[in-house]
Amino acid sequence: MRFRFWIALIIVALGIGVLPAWGQKPADAEARRLLRRLEAVERSGRVAFGHMDDLSFGRYWKHDADSSDVLSATGDYPAIVGWDFIGIEEGTGHTSYWVWFDEMRQKVAAHHGRGGVNTVSWHCANPATHGSSKDLADGMTLRRVFANQALTDTLVKWIGLAADMIGSFRDADGNRIPVLFRPWHEHTGGWFWWGKNQCTKEEYVRLWRLTREVFDRKGVDNVVWVYSPDTIEDYADYIERYPGDAYVDVMGCDLYYCTEPEADSKFNDRLALRLGSAVRAAREHGKIAALTETGYIALPDANWFTRSLLPQLKKYKIAYALVWHNCYESDKMFCTPYPGHPGTADFRKFAKNKRVLFLKDFKKFK
Repeated sequence: MRFRFWIALIIVALGIGVLPAWGQKPADAEARRLLRRLEAVERSGRVAFGHMDDLSFGRYWKHDADSSDVLSATGDYPAIVGWDFIGIEEGTGHTSYWVWFDEMRQKVAAHHGRGGVNTVSWHCANPATHGSSKDLADGMTLRRVFANQALTDTLVKWIGLAADMIGSFRDADGNRIPVLFRPWHEHTGGWFWWGKNQCTKEEYVRLWRLTREVFDRKGVDNVVWVYSPDTIEDYADYIERYPGDAYVDVMGCDLYYCTEPEADSKFNDRLALRLGSAVRAAREHGKIAALTETGYIALPDANWFTRSLLPQLKKYKIAYALVWHNCYESDKMFCTPYPGHPGTADFRKFAKNKRVLFLKDFKKFK
């Protein structure tokens, strides 16, 4: 009788989610495993290579089942594939780049199944105006949002949609897939409504913590949280709006290479400041460091990957570096070579360098 009672109690607990299903690891265990993989890469002195939207579209294709510009150019997938939730708040079923969320789920699972890692950013619309992420017409957007319950509710609803989407990333056995999530990025710049000139330090930290609270309420814990400033004046500027150790796992930075006089030295100096600050912050706070967004748009230098990027990656102990996407809509918006591009041979050389990890080598880090 007592045995039956305990069996019944366990069944009820499973039904309401108090206990995990048999044989299924808690999702946060997989997130911790991802952190351990990235820590192992960082300790090894190697760098995992990532490419934004690599499985969704490329220079001359979009939404093909098995296409990848990186795979076509090098014979291997990137270790890390980036995605963006831009437009998720509109409820259309697809991003503003016309990536269907069902397709995203499938390809996130496919890359995870290959042994790769997925990272997600979010160019969220302005909740006060419903304009784009770069709609600054409202001025201090966050102040208005937090002062108006209806606008706060809108923001919470949108964050909930992002949480639900990440919670829906599942492997073949139905287990949640761990992802790197990089919300409210480049906040030290002035081009997003959550940027430095658009809100106070306290408002930005409140936004970040609210995001985590919504995820926690929904039980979405398959997340490794990534903090990524852009332009800064000094280390204090980098860390000023840091939401706290309980809210961040990876300390990153964003920086693009630009065509300008003394381009290499300026890129190197800016990287020393931004990525140097990320590495220092990661060391001081017990986090992982990464170059979360970079690239040379349209690649006018065919040897940029080995001539400019690789020497810099060798200077910093970071887990990964991700370059931005190749866009089929523009011949001026791509960040990796593709078949036929003059930089393909150099890109292959970059991929073969022992310091850099594409998928085949990254898979060795368990």
